[in-house]
Amino acid sequence: MSRSFFALVFFIYGLSFFSMGLIVMLEGGRGSDKRLRHALRPLAAFGLIHGFHEWQEMFSILNLLPESVDILWEGLRLATLAFSFLSLTAFGASLLSPNDRIRRLSLLAPLVQAAIWVIGLLIMRGVYTLDTGLLDVADVWSRYILGIPAAIVASIGLIYQQRIFRKVGMVQFGRDSLWASVAFGWYGIVGQAFTRSSPLPPSTFLNQDLFLQMFGFPVQVMRAVAAWTAAIFVIRFLRAFEVETQRQITQLQAARLEEAERREALRGELLRRVVAAQEAERQRIARELHDETGQALTATGMGLRGVSALLNLDKERAAHNLKQLESLVTGSLTELQHLIADLRPSHLDDLGLPATLRWWADEIETRGPLTVAVSVVGEEKPLSPPVRLALFRVTQEALTNVVKHAQAQKADVLLKFNSENVSIEVTDNGIGFVMNHAMSGQSRPSWGLLGMQERAALLGGAMKIESQPGQGTAVQISIPYLLQNENEESDDNSTAFGG
Repeated sequence: MSRSFFALVFFIYGLSFFSMGLIVMLEGGRGSDKRLRHALRPLAAFGLIHGFHEWQEMFSILNLLPESVDILWEGLRLATLAFSFLSLTAFGASLLSPNDRIRRLSLLAPLVQAAIWVIGLLIMRGVYTLDTGLLDVADVWSRYILGIPAAIVASIGLIYQQRIFRKVGMVQFGRDSLWASVAFGWYGIVGQAFTRSSPLPPSTFLNQDLFLQMFGFPVQVMRAVAAWTAAIFVIRFLRAFEVETQRQITQLQAARLEEAERREALRGELLRRVVAAQEAERQRIARELHDETGQALTATGMGLRGVSALLNLDKERAAHNLKQLESLVTGSLTELQHLIADLRPSHLDDLGLPATLRWWADEIETRGPLTVAVSVVGEEKPLSPPVRLALFRVTQEALTNVVKHAQAQKADVLLKFNSENVSIEVTDNGIGFVMNHAMSGQSRPSWGLLGMQERAALLGGAMKIESQPGQGTAVQISIPYLLQNENEESDDNSTAFGG
């Protein structure tokens, strides 16, 4: 066969491996499997270097090199061949490594191979000379000691990868990995067994000439076909990275959709509970007005009619009844002031947020065995009514939760006027809770916490909660100074989450 035919075979042969190495180098880092990513690096090196080696063979066949550099060129070709096979061994060994520790130990395989190869070359250098076929012996020795074991290890590694693909449901990519394993097996066991003829047994009879006599075509053609097949199936199973990425994107989108639906359901339930709370609050106000204020006004009216009848008959008794009526009116006015303060404390508009927080802390202390300390940090800045109300309601809800659930003896309220936002933090020394369970609704949703979170979100702010069982709770809300120039709505029209 002509030199041009062999040159074309080596060109295709080299192009197959070089293309495979280039694609593996570009695409091999995309997968989530760390073991596979590490293994593909030496495979990329094998493809690039071995492809270059076959092109070196092509240049030698075409006699494009001057004789003065022929020996140096053969030495470079031999080193390239050896290093490519060592990279293939590293690829197979890495594929077979289940963890990082074994993967690092697997690097000993190519090192042991290299040591045996070098020792063998040194021995053969003392037995053969250039005139008696040293270069041919070195080539054959490289294929026996490096090429065949490397291909076998790579084939076994690809079979192991095929099983992993099948376990995760990627059956098609498992088939691609299996066919790549078969191609590397043929390339290594058959392709490297039929070497050039040399004085080194068994290449004296098991060589390229025997292969040509047995099959009618050069072994280089079989190597090229095996290289092309291996490259095709390696590139095919690299598509698993794209499929895996798409699967991860789909799973992420599904998780986000599920989370959005869950949050929407919670928001709907929260809105329902807010409406129910508003109705319950109206009923409570109506009941208190009827039971307390209404009855007091009725009693006052009846008392005044009695006083008017007594004025001309018994002035002392009339004066005594007037004092009782005055006391009754004073008590009714006090109850009415408490009711108004619970709905909307006048301190918030008259005295500002810090004073209102201190007033509410005093109110909390009168209702239970809890000491509340209020601190203000930074220069106080004017806040819009929605922001003042949101910060007060969050503090109100947080302290109410402390009284109801925390079993705490002390709570601290810290109001901070920062450069870009205002924040308030409520901490206690109570029993704490598992925050993820409370916020995700794994047990029972905490509507108070969700309501505080919604308040912050509606004003462009954020809420942060830190709590651990036995270590107390810290609730922090921060709201940027973004609403100060907006139209100040009436606080009565704002939704009172968790109030």
